[in-house]
Amino acid sequence: MVILAIDLGRARTGVAVCDEMELIASPVGTIAERRDDVLVQTIAKLAAERKAGGIVVGLPRNMDGTEGESAAHARTLAAAISEATGLPVDLWDERLTTVSAAGYLNQTDTRGKKRKQIIDTVSAVIILEDYLRRRRGS
Repeated sequence: MVILAIDLGRARTGVAVCDEMELIASPVGTIAERRDDVLVQTIAKLAAERKAGGIVVGLPRNMDGTEGESAAHARTLAAAISEATGLPVDLWDERLTTVSAAGYLNQTDTRGKKRKQIIDTVSAVIILEDYLRRRRGS
């Protein structure tokens, strides 16, 4: 099944997608949108274009596992995305994904404006890879 992964951000939202066999997570891009209603509709359009059968949204928990304002916002948007798409939406603990993404970008010496533009997309790929590993039971 094709699964779309979403890394929500305040200014930018990263998007990734996997193939039907759920083997490879690939970057789709970044959505620069601050208005929730427009963001939800953009994600719904992407899900339809990619023929997604499900969506996973990163859940930003605190390091101690508690949830704050960002997690509440992610839960609200996940529900709105599910309603707009009619697809199942899972939430995935995204702790340290941005740190991992920054590490990957450091290894490739990606800096400045380009780094800022793609870090959310790289985070979405990491969220999707972690999610797929759990689905495979590995």
